[in-house]
Amino acid sequence: MVQKLLQYDVLGRLGEGAKSTIYKVRDPGTGRILALKHVVRKDEKDIRFVEQMEAEFEVAKAFHHPHLRRCFEFKTNKTMIFKVTEAFLTMELVEGQPLDVSLPRDMIGIVEVFIQSAGALHAMHKAGYVHCDIKPINIMITTDGSVKVIDFGQSCKSGTVKERIQGTPDYIAPEQVARKPVTPQTDVFNLGATMYWAVTGRTIPTLYTVNKAGDNAILSDALFQTPQQLNPTIPDPFNRLIMECISTSPSKRPATMEMVIQRLELVKHILMKKAGKLQEQGAASVAPDLYEDEP
Repeated sequence: MVQKLLQYDVLGRLGEGAKSTIYKVRDPGTGRILALKHVVRKDEKDIRFVEQMEAEFEVAKAFHHPHLRRCFEFKTNKTMIFKVTEAFLTMELVEGQPLDVSLPRDMIGIVEVFIQSAGALHAMHKAGYVHCDIKPINIMITTDGSVKVIDFGQSCKSGTVKERIQGTPDYIAPEQVARKPVTPQTDVFNLGATMYWAVTGRTIPTLYTVNKAGDNAILSDALFQTPQQLNPTIPDPFNRLIMECISTSPSKRPATMEMVIQRLELVKHILMKKAGKLQEQGAASVAPDLYEDEP
């Protein structure tokens, strides 16, 4: 017998979160294949996961962009006294793998991933929202090679001051740790930290990880090795952009995601021009491997 959630036929399990499970489902009425996030409220504390799911739905309704995952419907089941017992969020099914699994092996491919990711974030920013949790597992590479930015569980309106620290330790911006207002520059930092990882294979020190290490909460740009120091094949303009994106001061980062896109497009142009020259010279390989052996 086919397992059902709401009116949907469950086809399989896609993954799990802290208190949620995501299923692949089919709508028997339309035949449409979707993703369904399910949260069961087991105690009073779990209400925040229901509220987070509802907030994710409300955020996703504000935009429609080819590189942002769509959310379609939020529902809850309640007791006779209107206590929520479980919640459901139907979403676009994204067929593919996260960036940490399907990272392109050439620099042009890497840059293209971030052009599309930045475009998705720019659409969010124009709608007045900030993602707040960009990291490799939240950038999906679909089966056709395009990007889908997912997981709006921590997203909020620009300028929000959060009650608690939210983010992922290796990618979190200083203002998120300090519980200051989050802005588009927060996403610029998160994206920059993700770009750093993509081209070096390493993560940057953040205010969160420095605090955990007991280093007196001192974080400065001087702590960061440049991407070029770890991978000399990185073009100068790409190296500069990444370092500006991960500046500890929001005012020193690119002011908008549109500016990030323009600079990434320039990097892509430089790389493609270089690749064309290599082809003219009869080179067997267009672009070098991203990683060199570490000492």
